[in-house]
Amino acid sequence: MSYAALRPLLFRLDAERAHGLTLRALDVGARLGLPPAPALVDGPVRAMGIDFPNPVGLAAGLDKNAEHLDALARLGFGFIEVGTVTPRPQPGNPRPRMFRIPAAHAVINRLGFNNLGVDRLVRNVETARYRGVLGINIGKNFDTPIARAAADYLTCLRKVYGLASYVTINISSPNTRNLRQLQESDELDALLAALRAEQMQLAERHGRYVPLALKIAPDLAAEQIESIAQILLHHRIDAVIATNTTLSREGLEGLPHATESGGLSGAPLTARAQRVMAALARQLDRRIPLVGAGGIMSGADAAARVAAGATLVQLYTGLVYAGPGLIKECRQALARHA
Repeated sequence: MSYAALRPLLFRLDAERAHGLTLRALDVGARLGLPPAPALVDGPVRAMGIDFPNPVGLAAGLDKNAEHLDALARLGFGFIEVGTVTPRPQPGNPRPRMFRIPAAHAVINRLGFNNLGVDRLVRNVETARYRGVLGINIGKNFDTPIARAAADYLTCLRKVYGLASYVTINISSPNTRNLRQLQESDELDALLAALRAEQMQLAERHGRYVPLALKIAPDLAAEQIESIAQILLHHRIDAVIATNTTLSREGLEGLPHATESGGLSGAPLTARAQRVMAALARQLDRRIPLVGAGGIMSGADAAARVAAGATLVQLYTGLVYAGPGLIKECRQALARHA
């Protein structure tokens, strides 16, 4: 059965419940040996010193605990990013906390870094068969004060370093109180200094360099983007993911669930994420690779992100509305663009 036929059934369910059922169905398909996505004629892409089989990846948030790696690997992604994971398990915010807005092809979530903790994620990665490019997205626990946030990020970095292809520093979720404060100049400078120093020590200990990526918000002013770019260059961070979800509700006026709190993703984010990434690309002038994320709903969106300076792209909410066929569509669009 096609995803287009299944989507109305899934959309009758609570969004978070449908999310869980979809992942379990993918797991069953993998165990039954259903055929993976067909091979496509598109080439590898090199970024962060890593050879990606193709430039279309899965964004963090869909598989928070790395419980579904083997099933997701069959869909044709060039890389998979799991998390966000925190040092200690935490339940996240009360349900309901995820809301579809079908008229706008959008989702609002206020999940709040719900996850089973970094130790569980590490065990799941170790037992998975997946050996492709793996990003692990790390954050802080909700009750860790901002002044001590670096300790949480360092804990996670140490624990996932040996298993990750790259590690993403998530300071841009709107659903953990005050987290975005870490994007301010002084806080960001101190955090990245601590993480880079630890990265160098871990590289020596493991005999392997694991790149660091920073994930930023789409709700940044021009001067904030400029400041972040300079700090990234100063600390020689390996990549930037632009962007996370937005607090804006522009264009959603009067739609059901539009006033729910949380981060907005999907089609209303497309132009905003594109603008932030393009502005960052101008500041960085190709000195740091960019990963385009946020509001990529079609192959044309993916191609536009690459045209604006991205080397790689990531999908999430687009999959909710278009299904796994979006991966193939984006890969084909980027192959034509190359």
